[in-house]
Amino acid sequence: MWKPFVMGVMLVRLGAAVVCASEVEKNTLVECGEFVKIYDPSVGEDDKWYINDHCFIYGHEHTWHLFGITRQEPAMPLEEINFAHATAKTLLQQPWSKQPFALTVAKEPPCNEVHLWAPHVIGHRGIYYMYYCAGDRDHTMYKIHLATSRDLKTWTRHPKNPMIVDGFDARDPFILRVKNKWVMYYTANSSPNGGNHVVACVMSNDLITWDNRGVVFTDPKMGTYGGPTESPFVVRRGERFYLFIGPRHGYDGTDVFVSDDPFHWKIDNKVGHFKAHAAEVVRDGNGKWYISRCGWERGGVYLAPLIWKDGQREPKTNIDVPAESVEESGTIGADTVKLWSAPYRGWHYYPDRVILAKPDIKGFERVHTTDVPTVFQLPGDKTWYMTFIGFDGKRISIVCGRMGRQS
Repeated sequence: MWKPFVMGVMLVRLGAAVVCASEVEKNTLVECGEFVKIYDPSVGEDDKWYINDHCFIYGHEHTWHLFGITRQEPAMPLEEINFAHATAKTLLQQPWSKQPFALTVAKEPPCNEVHLWAPHVIGHRGIYYMYYCAGDRDHTMYKIHLATSRDLKTWTRHPKNPMIVDGFDARDPFILRVKNKWVMYYTANSSPNGGNHVVACVMSNDLITWDNRGVVFTDPKMGTYGGPTESPFVVRRGERFYLFIGPRHGYDGTDVFVSDDPFHWKIDNKVGHFKAHAAEVVRDGNGKWYISRCGWERGGVYLAPLIWKDGQREPKTNIDVPAESVEESGTIGADTVKLWSAPYRGWHYYPDRVILAKPDIKGFERVHTTDVPTVFQLPGDKTWYMTFIGFDGKRISIVCGRMGRQS
């Protein structure tokens, strides 16, 4: 709920609702804002590189980590043999810092890996588990492997690999804790030789031994390679479970389906669509939600605000809020302003001056002209923020302040 800022700004909502990159549908329960690039794998390279299926995890050293499929353009999926690794202190850092490859394909016995696809990383009891598709020469017997680490830098393949074997091209693992079981969702087909494209699942007590295969989503489309049930990602919100899958309605397309049962989604329960390939969902240190996109010829990884419209306020969820160590800075970039303000496009203020011409803010002592103040709140955050433009006679800075402090 919006309220007037204590300094007297009057907020008026004009006409259209939030500007959003997702399709507007009658039953939409989740939307997104504008995407902004946070990582470009081509930096420092002679050729253009891409990131495809990827994941985010916040490490114990107060650092964000991104892992993903990577290769030079043009795309050659069967020659994707390295996992990209990038780090950042905050989720919205621009740009993220490029790191050495996290893992390189092990083609010799006993691993017999063909490529490296779609890493998914979770942390449990001081150990990080990376599940990924290692492929096989026989596409009806694709393998999902496991590597573990204690520092998110050095990875050791598990001696009990493969974790599962399935087809056609079983891939894109995602792990969710459901009651007292671990559930791995992944992309497959109704038969290892083909059939309907499905999201399958297996269960485990220890993250090592997986069994009890089931199918949680079946698409009417049939085939083998590719398909519309890739990159499954499940978000629990209260008693509801949201399944994100794609590519649907084009390469840059992710659909969202809702269910009260984490083992069964119906195709007619669609509640959202995003122009995103291989989307992941993540939250920052303030609890704000974001969705990512990537892909061949897309130039890297992007984030956009994720906006829930299901009427739930702070429900229990599997998407953790990390204890981010936020670095103080005098200015924020224009792209960050876009990310923060995207959910509030269409809100305007009366042009009353609500800040001093000389604001006397540390680092901005030379600012003698200020203008365009905008006051807003962020989803799930009760703090009031203000952005304004400051001019010191030579340059213009964009400043963001929160109640009682500059950020």
